[in-house]
Amino acid sequence: MQHLSSFLVLFLISGVGGFDLVIDDIPDEVENLIDLEIDGFPSSSKTRNGRYQRSTSDWGYVGDLVEDDDKIGLYSYKVQSTITSRLANTMIQAKMVNNARRPQPIMFDVQVPKGAFIDNFTMDINGITFTSHIREKSEARKMYAQAKARGKAAGIVRSNALDMENFQTEVNVPPGMRIQFQLHYHEMIRRKLSSYEHVISVKPGRLAKHLEVDVRIIEPQGLRYVHVPNSLGDHFNGITTISKGEKKAHVSFKPTMAQQRKCPKCSSTAVDGNFVVQYDVNRETTGGELEIFNGYFIHFFAPENLDPLPKNILFVIDVSGSMWGLKMKQTIEAMKAILSELRAADQFSLIDFNHNVRCWRDNLVSATPSQVEDAKKYIQTIHPNGGTNINEALLRATFILNEAKSLGMLDPNSVSMIVLVSDGDPTVGELKLTTIQKNVKQSIKDEFSLFCLGIGFDVDYDFLQRIATDNRGMAQRIFGNQETSLQMKNFYNQVSTPLLKKIQFNYPQESVSDVTQSSFHNYFGGSEIVVAGKVDTENLQHLESVVTATAANAELVMETLRDVEELDGFMKKDKYADPEFTRKLWAYLTVNQMMAERNAAPTAALKRNITKSILQMSLDHHIVTPFTAMLIENAEKDEIMLADQPKDPRKGCCPGTLGLTPNAPNNNKGIPAWANVTAVPVSFMPEQRSPPVSSLSINRVDNDPHFIIHLPKSQQNICFNINSEPGKILNLVSDPGTGVVVNGQLVGAKKAENKKLNTYFGKIGFYFKKKGLKVEITTETITLKDGSYAITLTWADTGHIIRKQLLISVKKESNVTITVGEEMSFMVLLHRVWKKHPVNVDFLGIYIPPENQFSPAAHGLIGQFASEPEVSIHHQTPGQAPEKPQAIMEVKGNKFTVTRGVQKDYRTDRVQGTDVLCWFVHNSGKGFIDGHYRDYLVPHLYSFMKKP
Repeated sequence: MQHLSSFLVLFLISGVGGFDLVIDDIPDEVENLIDLEIDGFPSSSKTRNGRYQRSTSDWGYVGDLVEDDDKIGLYSYKVQSTITSRLANTMIQAKMVNNARRPQPIMFDVQVPKGAFIDNFTMDINGITFTSHIREKSEARKMYAQAKARGKAAGIVRSNALDMENFQTEVNVPPGMRIQFQLHYHEMIRRKLSSYEHVISVKPGRLAKHLEVDVRIIEPQGLRYVHVPNSLGDHFNGITTISKGEKKAHVSFKPTMAQQRKCPKCSSTAVDGNFVVQYDVNRETTGGELEIFNGYFIHFFAPENLDPLPKNILFVIDVSGSMWGLKMKQTIEAMKAILSELRAADQFSLIDFNHNVRCWRDNLVSATPSQVEDAKKYIQTIHPNGGTNINEALLRATFILNEAKSLGMLDPNSVSMIVLVSDGDPTVGELKLTTIQKNVKQSIKDEFSLFCLGIGFDVDYDFLQRIATDNRGMAQRIFGNQETSLQMKNFYNQVSTPLLKKIQFNYPQESVSDVTQSSFHNYFGGSEIVVAGKVDTENLQHLESVVTATAANAELVMETLRDVEELDGFMKKDKYADPEFTRKLWAYLTVNQMMAERNAAPTAALKRNITKSILQMSLDHHIVTPFTAMLIENAEKDEIMLADQPKDPRKGCCPGTLGLTPNAPNNNKGIPAWANVTAVPVSFMPEQRSPPVSSLSINRVDNDPHFIIHLPKSQQNICFNINSEPGKILNLVSDPGTGVVVNGQLVGAKKAENKKLNTYFGKIGFYFKKKGLKVEITTETITLKDGSYAITLTWADTGHIIRKQLLISVKKESNVTITVGEEMSFMVLLHRVWKKHPVNVDFLGIYIPPENQFSPAAHGLIGQFASEPEVSIHHQTPGQAPEKPQAIMEVKGNKFTVTRGVQKDYRTDRVQGTDVLCWFVHNSGKGFIDGHYRDYLVPHLYSFMKKP
């Protein structure tokens, strides 16, 4: 049997994360069947006889598939999810076919909810099945090494950890072949704001002949309501059906192919987003609900109708320079709304910090209307600047709370908390994160809770999670966009209503074992506490629980009694209910609890012991954790791929994902040679000699803006300037043949000099129409857009983005390189100026090699020279300055005077630049470029231009 090799990327993270891929020793028989894609770029290969076999899989009739230009058809895209007592088991399956006459990559790319456990993945390719197994990491790597030693296919994938989890595979598929992907994961659905919310990412990427999302809910407590918000858009109004019984519900979303279309004649799908199901359950007892089945118990605790406890809350707000702009505006808006929601019994204060720490009040004050209004006014006056001193800010907050407690200012029944809002790592004061964590832990002394809001992706979110968990709180990432304010308010609402404190769950010790966390600092309204354990059902008829807690007006003792066989009949009657739900929920809670304990372990020995326990749990319950790896192999076990999760949360990335590598050394892998040239000194030379250029000559636009066009055949550099107005957009490349557009938007200097306002490129846009990709580069951010999908890096990052074989590489505060296969590449250079400079502004330069494979139809200020015109320069005469001789240039039927001069190439020296000799064309390039420069103005950043 012929072998198949696949490129697998397993994305197991808490955010938009990424991977490093290493492929070793791909055997001939694998290479001979299909192309192997490495780092997002395919190598070419064929079968031994130069042909590809067509699939023999029987899916039934597969006609009437709608295909994009790539001739890939999506036969079916199916999501099945069953929720049994908050445990959601989800299966995502895609069946695809390559109807092209050439092999090409087919991708299976799905998003998995943060915290979900992936437990199975299979691929079926032309009857060859690849299945997955969970192994201890060192054992899996040993198997990988053995496969490598035998010369078999083997790959290592290392994953990252941010906020959204992706599972991604990509297989280069021969023509006519069919492939099926199937992924299984499970998660516990947490209750927030009085609702359970099950979120399923549904992004098939193309029209599917059969598309279905099927969700079944089985809740023995009984269902209060089931709601499906219109999260996919108005396009799908009325398509979702909901049938609800007393304890069960069925939700179905099954749009036809016509309903999937963005418009009646469109070939693209409108299904691109999250399918959301919201529900809540009935609660009859204050002591919670005990569910016992198959030797495990789950205790759900969510009391209602209790008076809120008074709270003592300190808001600690980062006002460093990185918070400038939208982040600060949204934070102020959110804080004003949050302050308005404080209750009369609450006490509060505000701390804002950059490199210094300021207190609105040095002590807690009551939330009276006048104090709240005064705090709002204070917030409104904040102007971000400076560095970030997180350590001192948090210690100041804990000092205020500790002092208030020692002075008897806190209600004994109140709840004290600190809410930290920050968008970056510490840059001032104590910088070592472990030391900050230790300092805060010692200062809080388990007396208060710390909640952390991390805005954007510059902040070390793992650190915020550790320090919050370590101090009885939680962390949440807030995405820095127009919805920042809403996200902050929603987070605050989760912790704004403490109903109980000092909650303790008690069970008969002789009957239960391996109980998860049973002591909790606080319970907030709208949430739920879940405790699980093993129970001896063979020798027990009833299980009793006793919960003690402090409420606003009393100490509570709440008892619950349940028959250990009460659920048996119900579970056996329902064919959709998961009979393993209690075991899976217990394992889910236990592993997550042990991970938190490991992070807080004070000694290396304790950490090692916890690690061993996590490993054993992972193997016993077949789940991927940072200490296990998933092996994907065929039935013969001679083709092995290995997916694992490293300890370093900021490894590189893979196709379609984002990876950050702060302070990484310069890595030229994937960067074209012209972007790393070595400068050659310039000296003036006789007319008959070619002017000296860099080791790779290039077309460039830099400074205000100066164009340098390199003509390889005549070995000449021709220069011209364009003098336009701020806000205008100039077309640089417009190639309908390849579908590539490059445009630059001008930004003006702060003021005119010598009655002239200089302009520079402040924004550059790239549009790759055939890939459906747009890249926007400003002096602040680099953003890749693919429909509604977007990834953003800042100039403070070193990292890369790969999507659809387009590579974007960012070098911190230096340059961005865009590479499209082997066909073309571009470099954008960042120029920073002193922020307080009276005239100059930050700007961009762009460098485009003449070797780019544009089509004959290419045009634009640079693109028109992809087809080099014949140029004659003659009759050189002395100029007014000896170093600036003049000559006659003849090109495109035009004859005019040009002047010898020097322009700058800033690739190797961004301050002084490297001199480049060129012939300067006056009057904005008139005579050298087609038409007038105004012909190259376009209305939008991604517009094609019309030829002048």
